[in-house]
Amino acid sequence: MAEKGLRAWVKENWVDIANKKKDGSYPKCGRSGGEKRKNYPKCVPAAKARGMTKGQKRGAVARKQAKSNTGPKPSRARTFASKGGYIGSAIKTEYGGVKLSNPSYVKYYKGMI
Repeated sequence: MAEKGLRAWVKENWVDIANKKKDGSYPKCGRSGGEKRKNYPKCVPAAKARGMTKGQKRGAVARKQAKSNTGPKPSRARTFASKGGYIGSAIKTEYGGVKLSNPSYVKYYKGMI
């Protein structure tokens, strides 16, 4: 975003994917006057919203609402979930003589041992 500049960012047509209209479209991001919306807004560019699946939109909205937006500034939540990877120290365990680096593998080895 820093490379494109503020003008390009404003022209991206940001929409609120948390509050779908009856016709299936999304309202523009931001509210005017005393406008009320059902859910806390999750804003993304319209082009990104078109490329997202229903599940991705639902997940993005859930992450945004789980942030509990308290305080003067809105909380930022990732639009897409991180690809993962194991966070934290690896826990070594032994199950039926097999050394496991991750305890979640117990389900996999349970049927074999």
